[in-house]
Amino acid sequence: MPLDDLKTPCLILDRAILRRNCAAMAGRMTAHGVRLRPHMKTAKSADVAALATAGHFGGITVSTLAEAAYFAERGYRDLTYAVGMAAAKVEEAAEVARGGCRLSLLTDDLGAARDVAERAATLGVRFPMLIEVDTGGLRGGVAPDSEDLLAIGRLVDASDALDLEGVLCHAGHSYHCNGVDEIRQVAEEERAGAVRAAARLRDAGLPCPVVSIGSTPTAVHAAHLDGVTEMRPGVYMFGDLDQVSIGSCAMSDIALSVLATVIGHNTRAERILTDAGGLAMSKDRGSDGPDAARGYGQVMGHDGLYVDSVHQEHGLIAMAGGGPPPYDALPIGSRVRILPNHACMTAAAHDRYHVIESEPEVVEVWDRVNGW
Repeated sequence: MPLDDLKTPCLILDRAILRRNCAAMAGRMTAHGVRLRPHMKTAKSADVAALATAGHFGGITVSTLAEAAYFAERGYRDLTYAVGMAAAKVEEAAEVARGGCRLSLLTDDLGAARDVAERAATLGVRFPMLIEVDTGGLRGGVAPDSEDLLAIGRLVDASDALDLEGVLCHAGHSYHCNGVDEIRQVAEEERAGAVRAAARLRDAGLPCPVVSIGSTPTAVHAAHLDGVTEMRPGVYMFGDLDQVSIGSCAMSDIALSVLATVIGHNTRAERILTDAGGLAMSKDRGSDGPDAARGYGQVMGHDGLYVDSVHQEHGLIAMAGGGPPPYDALPIGSRVRILPNHACMTAAAHDRYHVIESEPEVVEVWDRVNGW
C-alpha cells in the first residue's frame, strides 16, 4: 500500500531501522555481559518485542498492567511491571500471573509492600518483588544507603506471598543531560547506586539476585556495567529528536514518524498547516538549547522545516530562521512525514504502526496496546 493511500495522521515505522537499533542494543548488552530486558512502554507492540528480545533471554519490561496482559497473551512469560505497586492492583496482576506468566512487581514503600503482600496472600498468589532505588532522578525509589531499603527487604523476604528478587532503578534524569560526558557520569551513578543497594541487602543476609537498571542514554553510554545483571532501555528501538539532541542516537536511527496531510497555507503567518496536531504529535517540545527550532517535530526531507506550534488537530509548519516555507513544494493535499521529539508520547495516541521496509510503501500493519 502506498503511503498516499493511508488515512492521516498515522504512524510510520521503518522496520529496517528498527531492526538495526534492536541488534545494536542487544550486541552492546552482550558485550557488557548483562541481560537485556527491553522496556516496551514506548512500542507497546508484540511485533516490536520480537525484534527487541532477539538474542537475549526473552524477558521484557512493561509500564501498565494492560501491557502485561497483552504481552502475556502473546507468549511473553517473564515480565517486570516497573511501576510502584498498590494493593488495589494486585487482583489485576494476579490474573496475568495465573495465566502462567512470571510477573515481577515493584515497591519503594514499607506500608505499600505490606498491603500488597496481604492482598496477594488473600488471593492465593505469589509474586517476585523488586525494591526501587533512586540514584538521582527523584521520581520514585529509596536511597541506596537508606534504612528503608533494608526494612522493605526484610518485610518482603519474610512474606508468604512475595519473593525478594532484587533492586531496580531508572536514571530518567539522563534525558536532561548536557552532552555525553554528563550522561556517562549519570550512568556510573546509576550503576554504582544499584550495586551498592544490592550489596547492602546481601550483607544483611537477604537475597538479591537481580540488579536491574536502565534508560536509553545510560545504556548507550555506560563505560561499564560491573555488578549489574540486567538493563531495561526502551526508546532506543525507535529513537527520536530528543535522543539525537543528547547524543544517544543519530538522525538516521529514528525509525518512527508521523504521516500527515497538508491541509492549508497560511501565507499571512508564513505557515503550512497539517492535520497532525497536538494529539497526533504530542506537546513535548524540543530542547531549549541550540536545537530549540525543532519545536514539536521536524519534517523529513525538507531541511529547516519544523512544527512550530500545535493545536488539537492542527500542526503549523515553519521555516527555521523565519521566512515563508516552500508552499510550491508542499501543495495542499500533499503528504509529509514528521519526526517526533519524544517517540513514547507521540506513539501513545495511535493504535497501530504502518510498517515500511526502507521504501515508502506499507508492507505490514502492527498493533499496539494503549490505555491502562
